[in-house]
Amino acid sequence: MTVLKRPIAGRRVYGRLILLIGLLIAVPVLVVPFYPDEAQYIHAFITPSLFSVALGATLSFSASKRQLLIAEWQSPLEGGIPVMFAWCFAFFVGAVPFLIGQQLNLFQALFESVSGWTTTGLTVVNVTEIPHIFLFQRSFMQYCGGLGFIIMVAMFVQSNQNMNLYSAEGHPDRIMPSLKSTTRTICLLYGCLLVAGTLIYWLFGMKFFDAICHTMSAVSTAGFTTQANSIGEYGSLPIEIFTILLMLIGATNFAVLLLLLTGKFRSIFRVTEVRFMIGMLLVFVPLIGFSLWKSLDMDFSESIIQSTFGVVSTFTTSGYSLMNFTLWPPFASGLLLLLMFFGGCAGSTAGGLKLFRIYLLFRIAKENVRNRLSPVHRVTAPSYIRAQGKTLIDDALIKDTLGFVVCYIGIYIVGTLLLSLSTEASLQDAMFEFASAFGTAGISCGLTSPDLSVGSLLVLMGGMILGRLEIFVVFVGAYSGIQMLGKAIKKLLQ
Repeated sequence: MTVLKRPIAGRRVYGRLILLIGLLIAVPVLVVPFYPDEAQYIHAFITPSLFSVALGATLSFSASKRQLLIAEWQSPLEGGIPVMFAWCFAFFVGAVPFLIGQQLNLFQALFESVSGWTTTGLTVVNVTEIPHIFLFQRSFMQYCGGLGFIIMVAMFVQSNQNMNLYSAEGHPDRIMPSLKSTTRTICLLYGCLLVAGTLIYWLFGMKFFDAICHTMSAVSTAGFTTQANSIGEYGSLPIEIFTILLMLIGATNFAVLLLLLTGKFRSIFRVTEVRFMIGMLLVFVPLIGFSLWKSLDMDFSESIIQSTFGVVSTFTTSGYSLMNFTLWPPFASGLLLLLMFFGGCAGSTAGGLKLFRIYLLFRIAKENVRNRLSPVHRVTAPSYIRAQGKTLIDDALIKDTLGFVVCYIGIYIVGTLLLSLSTEASLQDAMFEFASAFGTAGISCGLTSPDLSVGSLLVLMGGMILGRLEIFVVFVGAYSGIQMLGKAIKKLLQ
C-alpha cells in the first residue's frame, strides 16, 4: 500500500476539527442543572459528543502512518477540503440530538442543524413545545457558526496550515499582526458581546435564559428565538432598540468593532461599508415606514420603529421580527426581498452578497454611465474601497466581484425554480423563501414549516450552505476533494 506524502499533519487537523465539534455538542448539557426535568435528554448530547471526541482524539494523537491517506494541503485551494469537512460533520452531528431526543425526524433534524450552524434561522421547530436544552442548542449552534470553526481551532492550536484554512473559510479579517493574535482578539470581542448582551437584555426584563439565547443569535446575525412571536413577544422598546444595536454590531466586521473599542470614531466613518450601510438605512427605513403607515393604518412612530427593525433585521440577515412579515404590504415585502441580497460587511457574521460588493456594483455602474455620457474620454484617478486599509478598485477586484454576483444570481434562479417545483407554493413565495435561505436571513413568508416536503428542505439546506460559505468555498472544497481523491486512487493503483 502506498502512503501519500506527509499525511500526519492533515490527519491531525481533521482530528482537531472533529474534537472541537464534539466538545461543542456537549455544551447544552450545562442547561440541565437549571431545568432538572430535562435530564432525560442528556444522553442525546453526550452520545454524539463522546463519539466525536473519541474519533477526533484518535486522529489527532495516533502515531500510525498507514491508517489514513490524507495529504497535507499547501494552499487555500486545498484548504477548502477540511473547511467543507468540518461544516458537513457539524451539520450531521448537530442533527443527532434532535433524533435521539425524538424531537424531529431525520430531514427536519438535519434542516434545523444546517439552519443553526449557517446562522440562517429558518426553523421547523415549535419553540413553545421544545425543551429548553434544545432551544439552547439551536442558539449555541448559531453562535459558534457565526464565529467559524477555523477561528476556534486557530485560537488554541498553532499550525502552519492555519492561515490557509482561515482564508479558505472566507475570513478577510487581519486586525492583528499574526493570525493567532487576530483569532484571539475576535474570540475575545465575540465573548464580551455575549456577556454584555446577556446582562443588558436581562436588565431590560428578559428572563436570563432568553437573554443568553437571544444574544447568541443576535450577535451572530442568526435569528433563532425562544418565543413564538420573536422579539415582538416582549413588547418592549428598550429590548427592540438594543436588538437593533446587536444586529448592527453582528453585521459589522471585527476590524470596525476594534476601531470602536479603541475610540477611533472618525476612522469608523471612513470605512466604505459603514458609510454605505448608513446611506442604505436613510433610504429604506423611510420608504418602508411610509408603506406601513399608509397600508396598515399604523401610527407614524410605530411604522418607523417597525420599519427600522425590519430593515436592520433583513439586511443584517438576522431574521428577528416584531410582527409577522406576511402582513406587510407588497411594496414593503418587495424591498425586504431586495435587502436580503445586500447582507452585512465583509468579514461579519451576516450573509448575502455583502455591502462592499453592492457598493462596488454601484461604482461600476456609475462610472459606466458617466463615461457614456461624456463626449471626451477622461482619465480618472484610481478609486479605492476603505475597509482594513485602502483597497484599490482594479480589474482583478472587479472581475472577482462580477463573477461572484453572476454565480449568486444564477444559483438564486435555479434554487427558486427547484423550490417552486418541490412545493405547491407560488413563485413569489418561492422567490422570497429561497432568498431568505440563500442570504441566511431566516425570514419566512410562511413556507417553511414542519409539513414542508423533503425535497424543499433539501433545496433550502443547499441554499443555506452555499450562502454561509460564500459559494466558492463549497465549489473549491468539492473540486479539491475530487482531485485529491483521484490522486490517492491513482497512487494506490500504482
